[in-house]
Amino acid sequence: MGDTAIGRADPLVAVLGGGQLGRMLALAGIPLGLRFRFLDPGPAAAARALGELVVGELGDKASLARVVEGADVVTYEWEGVPAASARFVAADRLVLPPPDALDVAQDRLREKELCRRLGIATPAYVAVDDRDGLDRAVEEVGLPAVVKTRRGGYDGKGQVVLHDARDADHAWGEVGGVPLVLEAHVPFDRELSVLAARGRNGETACWPLAENRHAGGILRQSVAPAPDLSPGLQHAGEQIAGKLLDELGYAGVLAVELFDVGGELLVNELAPRVHNSGHWTIEGAATSQFENHLRAIVGWPLGSAAAVGVSAMVNCIGALPEPAAVLAVPAAHFHDYGKSPRPGRKLGHVTVTASDRDQLRTRLGGLAGLPGMDVHT
Repeated sequence: MGDTAIGRADPLVAVLGGGQLGRMLALAGIPLGLRFRFLDPGPAAAARALGELVVGELGDKASLARVVEGADVVTYEWEGVPAASARFVAADRLVLPPPDALDVAQDRLREKELCRRLGIATPAYVAVDDRDGLDRAVEEVGLPAVVKTRRGGYDGKGQVVLHDARDADHAWGEVGGVPLVLEAHVPFDRELSVLAARGRNGETACWPLAENRHAGGILRQSVAPAPDLSPGLQHAGEQIAGKLLDELGYAGVLAVELFDVGGELLVNELAPRVHNSGHWTIEGAATSQFENHLRAIVGWPLGSAAAVGVSAMVNCIGALPEPAAVLAVPAAHFHDYGKSPRPGRKLGHVTVTASDRDQLRTRLGGLAGLPGMDVHT
């Protein structure tokens, strides 16, 4: 991979995917003198106004060649980018994070096997290849359990919870016919995430763990630093991220979704990219996840990941509130992704910053009831 920084005055970053994460990467990178070119299948991609947009499929070689032409470094803003596309591009251009990270993150079984090999705890799991294998896995893992497709699926898609052995037929009807993994359903205390950046020279920066609340499989709200975050728990999260970053020879931001079970952290999933639960860092940290991702892949020094006070990020799902209503709340920051509304779609987010948790709760209360926002104070 090399650790030599890009020396050009105006580096060109090619991004595979042009959604809101690509948009926020560009918003962070343009002030640094970076230029952007995006590849996305849709002409209305959220990042279209912030760089050249190549409209094409993420697996189309001609489109891939066009988007990376003259680029100093290539990155991606979605783990659904075909790993084969990243490898095709990597034959001629520097691709970061490395395609190996995509390979792992696109297969839930490989994620868990990697963690097990590194001594990182996960829920108990068994690979499932056929209907009889599902019954055997249920006997081994026990119930309740969650059967998930090994590949694909996001925001709660591609998975079914089994409470009783009789649920296996229904689950197989919903997701069977493709490689699966059965995981123990963990009685977690809360969901957390750890985001860390690693530079091309091995330098790392880790943000405080965030506490996340989901509904319907979709992230609704993140609070950072997570309430009651002990130094020991933060250290444990950093250790998990560090082992994965080093093993993958990583450069960029990696997000690790975690279950907190009585103070023990279990890895749920990996995301080899900037992540929704890290959006709070734009206003709530010394350096945002987006800026540090770019610093890392370009080869520039990383910025501090320290939190500035406390923050909460609330997703706008399916509808956007009026900007004026949001901005009437002290220290509220409104982000509109420029996407057309539809049920369940992330259209934007709001981050609220505060000096302490009491002030944060009061300010979050000012957002309660606004369209698209499921606020917990």
